[in-house]
Order: sequence, then structure tokens, then C-alpha cells
Amino acid sequence: MLGKLSAFPLWLFVLSGSIALAAEPLSLHPDNPHYFLFRGKPTILITSAEHYGAVLNPDFDYIKYLDELTAHGLNNTRTFSGAYVEPQGAFNIAKNTLAPDGKKFLCPWARSDQPGYAGGGNKFDLTKWDEAYFKRLKDFVGRAGKRGIVVEMNLFCPMYEEQQWKLSPQNDANNINGIGKIGKSDVHTLDKNGKLLEVQEKMVRKTVAELAEFDNLYYEVCNEPYFGGVTMEWQLRIVDVIVEAEKGLPQKHLISMNIANGSKKIEKPHLAVSIFNFHYASPPTAVAENFSLKKVIGDNETGFKGTADDHYRMEAWEFLLAGGGLYNNLDYSFVAGHEDGTFEYPKSQPGGGNRKFRQQMKVLKDFLDSFDFVRMKPDPSFITSKLPKDCRCQALAEPGEQYAAYFHGSPGTVSLDLPAGTYSFEWIEVATGRPIMGGTLTSSDIGKFSAPPDHSELALKIRRKP
Repeated sequence: MLGKLSAFPLWLFVLSGSIALAAEPLSLHPDNPHYFLFRGKPTILITSAEHYGAVLNPDFDYIKYLDELTAHGLNNTRTFSGAYVEPQGAFNIAKNTLAPDGKKFLCPWARSDQPGYAGGGNKFDLTKWDEAYFKRLKDFVGRAGKRGIVVEMNLFCPMYEEQQWKLSPQNDANNINGIGKIGKSDVHTLDKNGKLLEVQEKMVRKTVAELAEFDNLYYEVCNEPYFGGVTMEWQLRIVDVIVEAEKGLPQKHLISMNIANGSKKIEKPHLAVSIFNFHYASPPTAVAENFSLKKVIGDNETGFKGTADDHYRMEAWEFLLAGGGLYNNLDYSFVAGHEDGTFEYPKSQPGGGNRKFRQQMKVLKDFLDSFDFVRMKPDPSFITSKLPKDCRCQALAEPGEQYAAYFHGSPGTVSLDLPAGTYSFEWIEVATGRPIMGGTLTSSDIGKFSAPPDHSELALKIRRKP
């Protein structure tokens, strides 16, 4: 059946507003698995997205939100399942989308007829599904798909503090099933989970079944599992459950694991995991340490470097020009009532994000999309001169054909090692995307190649001319 469908358009819209698949979902690119293949095109996922509550928070108008991402050419968003929820004020986040009105909070499990949920309203029944939740989830993923936006479906999250565990439907105080009478650090274990493992596995299978039709999707097992007692054995079990749940389905979705804050060398990866995500991954050591895995290395959460744009823009350029395949800035300007990303958050916010920054991410995305990046690899060796002490460089190259470089700090005059030939070049102002200087390079020029003066953040594009 799939072979017959392949002659049709890549995806078909159905009456429900979702996407019926006619081709493979998001996959690793067969020629370079450090990047994605999505709807027939080599793809890098780049975005500045909301704090994960678009589905579980019914006060959040995700249509306006998705339209704002689309307006800037951004193609990724991350959403949490509702197995974890936050109270307002957690992590000092103002108007946190992951902290909905407790009485309205949606999650995979249905409300019972018994009052007493810690967040307000009735307790949950872990044996019954909330069809309103799954309807909203599918509509969200479907509408994202129509806009070419890939959804990271994050299934679980550790209970960082008692205040998060107090609100979880998995806590026995919040459900009518007598399940989950344990401490917050035992929730994501195989042997101390208070009968929650069966509930968690059923939730995963239900989610996989509901989202089986979508091509714009991948699953992340658990957000920041290096906190809160989450065991590796439990994570690997959830990976196996996803694989088992999709075994009888025509389409298989990519699976992600969140590895560490900063960087960490991955040892003995699960063969079914295709995306390895890091948080706050700067400098880009996380890519270099794990590039030999031949999988996508992502940076899917930023923050804790103030509210200004500069650090997060630098983090994006350095990570992706080092060979990363995914970058998601955590953007606090998206809240209920300001789904267009215009919320003016306080300076105490743990991160940034705004419309200007999203435009800067479009500059980065357009820059990378202008290359045949599948044929490139991390390689700054074509820049042979010693850079000034206050200048850093990350670069991708297909030697003799195309080169992309990002300089944080002014490089001054640089020497290039390029095979004989004629090349076009262009210097670009990173913050605006404005071309500053361009022209033609020949073998006689590359020894004394000057960057535009008075610019502390530049991108360089070089291509061989026919």
C-alpha cells in the first residue's frame, strides 16, 4: 500500500484537519544522519519556542503561536504530555505556560467524579483517557504540520521539587487509583515506582497510537533525566515501549534522549535513539564529543544567561556551525494572552526570547539553508591564520566547494587554504542578516582576506564559482 501511495503528493490533508501520511515521517538524512530529512528536503530544526505548555494549558491559543513561528520561518516546537505540570512561580518564570489553571489543566488521564486534586478540581482516574486532551494534542500537531513545524513530544519530566510532585496526576493524592504513593525521586524507576510503570507504559502506547498518522513528530523520552532520580534503566524501558508500540504501524518516528546540561560523551547509546539533545550547550563540545555517533545532536533548551539576545544567538550559531542539527531557544515571550510572543517579561526571567530574536533565528536558518549542508562537515581548518584572542570560529565545509563560518569577535585579516579556483564570498552581519561585503576570490586573494572592520559578530559564505 505504501508503494502505491508514494506516487501521490507527500502529504494529504483529511477532513479532521490532521495530516495523513503518504511518505516517511521526519527521519535522519540517509546521506548525512547528522541532519534530518523532512518531506523530501534536508532539514535543520531551528526555533525559538514556548515553555512546553501549548497543549496541556487550554488557555493558550496555539494557533496564534504557530502562526508567529511560521512568520519567522521557524520549524520546531516542544510540548510536554501533562504527566508533569508546574505551579505558577516555579523557577521564577512569569506567566509560565507550563503552569495552567489547575482546574483546567489537561493531561492524558481523565478527571474522576471525586474532588481533591491539589491544583483544583477533581482527582484523576489513571485507568481512563481524557479524549479532550488527545483531541487538542492531535489538533496541535496537525496544525503545526500544515505549517511545516516539527513537534517534539516530550513524554516525561523529573519531579524537581515537592511542589511539582504535589501537582502530578501520578501522585496518589491526586488520583483515585491508589497508585503512586511514593517519593518524587522514585517516579521514574523500574523497581520503586509504586505501580506507576504500568500506567506510564500505557500512556506511551496511547500517545503513540493517537499520533501515528503525523509526519512532523519525534518523541523525547524525558526532559532532563539527570535530575530527580530518573534511572537510565527506566529511560531505556520507555524507548523499548515506543519501539514496541510502533512495531505494527506503517510509520516509525524518531526517538530522542536528553543527555546532559552543557556536554557529555555518550557511551553505549540505545540503537533506537536517533536524536541526542543537550541543554545550555555552549561551547559546542557536546557536538564534537558525539559527532562519531552519526546521529543528530541537538540543543533543545537554553536559558540562565540573562534575558538579552546576544548569548542565545551566539549559542545557536556556534552549536549549528559545529555540526549540530537542532536548536530550540526557550522563549518566554509566549504566554497565554500573548501567544504572538509579545509578552514583556521581567528582568528576573531565567531566559529570553522576543520577536527580534526570532528574526535573528530566521537569519541563521536562511544562512544554513542556502548551503547544500548535507555535503558539509565541521571543519574550520580552511582558516589557517591565528585568530585574535577575543575571536572564536565555528565552521562547516565541503572542501573545494562550499564553506560556512561564524566568527564571534572580529577576525581581522584571515588567511584561507582553498584549492585553486575562483570563489564567490559574502560577509553577513549576524544580528540583522545584512550583507556587508562580497565579491570574488581567486587563488591570489586568499592569503590576505580581510573581514569587514567594526563588526564583532560575522558570518562568512564562500562558494566555488562554475
